[in-house]
Amino acid sequence: MTVKERYASAKEIYAKAGTDTDAAIAKLKEVPVSLHCWQGDDVIGFDHDGPLTGGIQTTGSYPGKARTPQELMQDIEEVLKLTPGKKKLNLHASYAVFENGKFADRDRLEPEHFAKWVEFAKAHHMGLDFNPTFFSHDKMKDGLTLSSPDEETRRFWIQHGRACIRISEYFAKETGMPCVMNIWTGDGSKDVPADRLGPRERYKASIEEIIAQPHDPKLVKPCVESKVFGIGVESYTVGSAEFALSFAASHEGCLPLMDNGHYHPTEMVSDKIPALLAFFPEIALHITRPVRWDSDHVVLFDDETKEMAKEIVRNNALGRVHMALDYFDASINRICAWTVGFRSWQKALLQAMCTPYESLKKLQDGAQWTELMVRQEEQKMMPFGDVWNEYCEQCGTPEDSWFEEALRYEKEVLAKRV
Repeated sequence: MTVKERYASAKEIYAKAGTDTDAAIAKLKEVPVSLHCWQGDDVIGFDHDGPLTGGIQTTGSYPGKARTPQELMQDIEEVLKLTPGKKKLNLHASYAVFENGKFADRDRLEPEHFAKWVEFAKAHHMGLDFNPTFFSHDKMKDGLTLSSPDEETRRFWIQHGRACIRISEYFAKETGMPCVMNIWTGDGSKDVPADRLGPRERYKASIEEIIAQPHDPKLVKPCVESKVFGIGVESYTVGSAEFALSFAASHEGCLPLMDNGHYHPTEMVSDKIPALLAFFPEIALHITRPVRWDSDHVVLFDDETKEMAKEIVRNNALGRVHMALDYFDASINRICAWTVGFRSWQKALLQAMCTPYESLKKLQDGAQWTELMVRQEEQKMMPFGDVWNEYCEQCGTPEDSWFEEALRYEKEVLAKRV
């Protein structure tokens, strides 16, 4: 049977269960998901030659890493060909492009340093999201940035954050799409601190100064992201979950950003999504796959990935949740890492859109627990693969050939980077 024939059969089966798969496919085509640039070069960026530092770590040394902005853009273009769906591009400030030797430190960054990325985004009809880079820099004093007790250090990083607000607004105006600007730092302590409140008070004041930079809230969406711990800050993290959530809740126009690798192992972000939607008009989400900690493994089509997508879709929150991928695996082909992760999240969203939630909600509200269990179990055996293949065909990214294309690209492009 052809893809079309299999889809026709699947469409009929889904229709009997109350789902319009044509509508689901059409809807997913309009949902933007942000593709993170840092998978392509192991989070190094282009504004320094040193190692990755500041509470995060990449493992592996698979050949073919992007070494220049041109190589990174070339690799992203390859991923765009291999992945279905609507995309934005998520940049870190460390990916500034300095031409003609005109370097600017992070507190002096200007929109012109990202003009090449705007040109790239426009050429591919994508919006841009942004992240100040509060790591891998010699201005980190004792591993601290926005929470540092040193005024000069704190002032440098506040100026960096304010510059990023200005750049974010430039992105939004140029692309015609809002820019989500996420604030995350690895500030904390390796061992038990003597003062937990002081650093958080300084951190709070610093972020307040950053988001006080004048901007149009319809164009720039500042976020604060929490974390449990990082390498070198195992005992105390300044920007904890309680801090980030409280800050967002008490500062109008600031969104909470949840990274599903930034919580304790037994915490499920899928359950946190509807909890936050009850209070926030908009939230942001970084999608990754933690294994033992925030290990940033490639996103797979696994249970928690599916559950997060379900909560967004069944709560009609596709327009309220800003979704972005965030992982960096250097142990495997980076093109394949990007592609598998993006496709996995697309699969999760599409499968969620193919679920008849209104009828399932009625069963729950009517305390029809037996039938609810039965219907939800039946959904697991629906011919979803045939719907997915049809979606890929319509987007021009067939499921059965992308890996061979990635291998060709590795042989002809990546393998020659030595």
